[in-house]
Amino acid sequence: MKLIKFFKHIPNILAFSRVLMAILMFMFFVNRDLFPNIHTSWLDFFTALIFTLASVTDFFDGYIARSFDAVSKLGEILDPLADKMLVLAAFIGLIVIHRASPWAIFIILVREFFITGLRIQMATEGKKVAASMAGKVKTVSQMGAIGFLTMNWYGGEFLLWLAVVLTVYSGLDYIKEYLKS
Repeated sequence: MKLIKFFKHIPNILAFSRVLMAILMFMFFVNRDLFPNIHTSWLDFFTALIFTLASVTDFFDGYIARSFDAVSKLGEILDPLADKMLVLAAFIGLIVIHRASPWAIFIILVREFFITGLRIQMATEGKKVAASMAGKVKTVSQMGAIGFLTMNWYGGEFLLWLAVVLTVYSGLDYIKEYLKS
């Protein structure tokens, strides 16, 4: 019984850890001068590793919350905010190190803030907003673009613009659902 009670807190702990990892990842992006003896490729690797670990916690906090009936009001707020902080830290960091188009990032972030506001509005109206398949594909595309750009791999810029298209599409999908409800 105590184990089940403990598991009910894990999703929020994982979401909060994602906030902390977003801060750490941002530090690796913007404070590269703190590590003068570490080659840039290693900083890229550590940054990508932090991002990957944080992204994995996003999967597990949702899985555990659903599996152990541990969905909470705090989790419903903290989880999407932690996700947004992680994406925000990554994209702003990529702009700082000149690996991402500021216009692409601007479009993505405007959509993220707008849809977050729309979801909050829907929640105040008592409407449930489950993540759509388009939203999940958008998230995967953004994570892929962030990974490729962080590692400075070929194709990162293409993946970023693909993520922009999918991000706008999923945003329009959310607006359509809101107008129907």
